[in-house]
Amino acid sequence: MARDARYRVPFRRRRTGQTNFHLRRRLILSDRPRLVVRITNKHATAQIIRAYRDGDRTLVSAHSKELKTYGWKGATGNLPAAYLVGYLLGLKAKRKRYQKAILDIGLVVPVYGSKVFTVLRGAVESGLDIPHSDSVFPSDQRISGEHIGAYAKELAKDEEKFKERFAGYENRGLDPTKLPNHFEIVKKEMEKTLSK
Repeated sequence: MARDARYRVPFRRRRTGQTNFHLRRRLILSDRPRLVVRITNKHATAQIIRAYRDGDRTLVSAHSKELKTYGWKGATGNLPAAYLVGYLLGLKAKRKRYQKAILDIGLVVPVYGSKVFTVLRGAVESGLDIPHSDSVFPSDQRISGEHIGAYAKELAKDEEKFKERFAGYENRGLDPTKLPNHFEIVKKEMEKTLSK
């Protein structure tokens, strides 16, 4: 323990490794709102946030639970759902006349093709101007859920394993092998609803 009079205890969030204040300062000084993406095992959240002296303010937000409003019957924690969350956020932001943002992934380790970059791709493809490199995005097949549909077809040979793995899809009334088609339908529904 330091006993010098000039010693200052670092901020709690810095001590616990929750906030990188140098990076946060650079993001705030960019004078663009931040696209904040947070991922859990079952959900994805995307928000456009602007920093003010008295604290951050959320300007626009989208959560994977909102996808049900547009007819989504798939899981809310997979890549197609993450893309749709980003796409939904972008459409909402355009309605409120926000055109630009900068990505803030927090302390998440950047992994190419991850859900964080899938949300980013959805936001970019909806029309937001966010600095990025296309090399970080997952493939179109993974975004539309073709890998999930192919796995479901393969697993359909063993009915017990299929029911165990895809019970949630069947309870919601969706055949997991048709997930890519369902993805496109939900995406068009979002465009139709939010372009009014």
